[in-house]
Amino acid sequence: MVKSRSETRAHIVETAARLLGDDGAAALTIRAVAQAAGLQPPALYRFFEDKDALLDAVAEHVFTAYVAGKAVAEDGDPVEDLRAGWDAHLAFGLANAVLFGLLVTPGRTSPAAEAGLAVLRARVHRVAETGRLRVPESLAVDLIHAAGTGAVLTALARAPEHRDPGVADALFEAVLARIVTGAPVPPAAPAELAKLTGAERALLAEWLDRD
Repeated sequence: MVKSRSETRAHIVETAARLLGDDGAAALTIRAVAQAAGLQPPALYRFFEDKDALLDAVAEHVFTAYVAGKAVAEDGDPVEDLRAGWDAHLAFGLANAVLFGLLVTPGRTSPAAEAGLAVLRARVHRVAETGRLRVPESLAVDLIHAAGTGAVLTALARAPEHRDPGVADALFEAVLARIVTGAPVPPAAPAELAKLTGAERALLAEWLDRD
């Protein structure tokens, strides 16, 4: 059965992603990918300008699959859901160092990365809905995103045996202390609370949390 152009391109990207995961970045050559995909090397240039373009496509493919699995919990503690998202982000970055570097390149636009940010915004919004967010949602998202990116890049800068997981844990706790109050707003007077803005609920939560 003859594959369409889009099917052939997808096959190449999936093959390259598998090679990258199995053998590392050094194994990802045009010749190796073509051979593994059952194609002649010149055929790949009909789909990708060069190896960097192929890597970009692989990064988008792998991260899209990762984001698709990042479901936002509809119940349970939203702060713990934030923590789970943080842990998943670190695990992905450390397991996909080359791709992570591509995805966080300044100025690079990635639909998959934007989808990942949308998931983070949804998680932060759940915290805000409980009245536990002490800063605007946009600031909370930026702080978590910046800290998460920095935590992964800091870890990747060290050899695996010299990485201290406590650094990322401490960074997350510092961000959490900055953006989240210690206790949710009590469920009393829901009609009155419903009239408050997110910022007003966060301020009320901060007052209630004070000793």
